[in-house]
Amino acid sequence: TDAEFTEFRAATARAFADELVTTGGWSPEEALERALQGSAELLPQGLETPGMLLLTAVLDDGTPIGRLWLGLGHPRGTPDCAFVYDIEVAEGHRGGGLGRALLAAGEDVVRSHGVPAVELNVFAENARAIGLYASAGYRVVTQQMRKDLGT
Repeated sequence: TDAEFTEFRAATARAFADELVTTGGWSPEEALERALQGSAELLPQGLETPGMLLLTAVLDDGTPIGRLWLGLGHPRGTPDCAFVYDIEVAEGHRGGGLGRALLAAGEDVVRSHGVPAVELNVFAENARAIGLYASAGYRVVTQQMRKDLGT
């Protein structure tokens, strides 16, 4: 829904901004501005943006407990490859296989659109996410490294 999308966009931007602050040295304000600008560029038509899929995982009673944002095209133009922009499982529901199930559901949707592969980026400090992706069959295909030189 539009209300869920507004909440999704804010939560996704906040989480990405927090990672930028932690790993990239951005100020909280600059990081949030960059994250909001990035999602606005990727989702210019909101829920109706072609090629973007926004999935919500819900409990039997309808309570949302997770979200997955997929692009059917790759942001760097990699052919025949979708991209996971964001996945999140609510804190109280982590560790029980829901993240893996949400990834699998997203992969099924991507496959149903005729796209044979999916990639994602993960920050090196996010050990929990790295473990999830590895256990779901993802492998490292590129690696970016950084050294802070000080001033």
